[in-house]
Amino acid sequence: MASTAPISQTRSLSAAPTRRVSKAPSLKTPSLQPWAHRARSPLWMPLRTAVVVAATATEMPKKHKGGEEKGFVDEMRAVAMKLHTKDQAKEGEKESDAPPVAKWEPSIEGYLKFLVDSKLVFDTLETIVNKAPCPWYAEFRNTGLERSEQLAKDLEWFKQEGHAIPEPSTPGITYARYLEELAEKDPPAFICHFYNVYFAHTAGGRMIGKKVAEKILNNKELEFYKWDGNLSQLLQGVRNKINRVASNWSREEKDHCLEETEKSFIYSGEILRLILS
Repeated sequence: MASTAPISQTRSLSAAPTRRVSKAPSLKTPSLQPWAHRARSPLWMPLRTAVVVAATATEMPKKHKGGEEKGFVDEMRAVAMKLHTKDQAKEGEKESDAPPVAKWEPSIEGYLKFLVDSKLVFDTLETIVNKAPCPWYAEFRNTGLERSEQLAKDLEWFKQEGHAIPEPSTPGITYARYLEELAEKDPPAFICHFYNVYFAHTAGGRMIGKKVAEKILNNKELEFYKWDGNLSQLLQGVRNKINRVASNWSREEKDHCLEETEKSFIYSGEILRLILS
């Protein structure tokens, strides 16, 4: 099986984090301008990419009980929901020019590319929080949402079924490198991607996995879509951790984190499109 070790293994993540990224990542990723200046800059996103990734956006807003105070995660969710299409959520603001998931025609080859690149991204996220170049990243170790081990099992199953496992492709490599840049230099932006990647997979990602399984896997449920324990409780645990961490951020840092949401949709969308390649 082809290796999907995180890019971070090739260079150190030990540098002390700051809030600036001085150089853009390779492979033509969107520009990483200093974040304090980007906070007032217009966001960029190709429409079709945004439409595709909207299918994997974060979970639907939850109602709060009684007088429970809302945290920063509520702001993150609200921004993500606006990037849905109007037929996916009442809060959605994007017009769709892509076919709905039910009309997709996936292939085994394309789906394997998606799984391999997804594993690279999850490997990278999990390596980053384990090494914790920013000390409070350690809060996000062993949340129960980790996916690398499950994806490794799925890829081994495909291999045993006689399928060739591809190498990671440009979308996954590009995103992994970008995450490493953010993790060292821009913690609020990194947390935006951490939140959107994991929470998106538990919502729209599961729906897409089910539809793909119906079409090409004889309804087999992959390990990628299984969690140990109560998923709602696992998600709430991560929400609580993000809220605690963000409670120490300035308003500017929070706004900067929210601004990064569209980029998380761009990168994830490029990986999702591999299913149809």
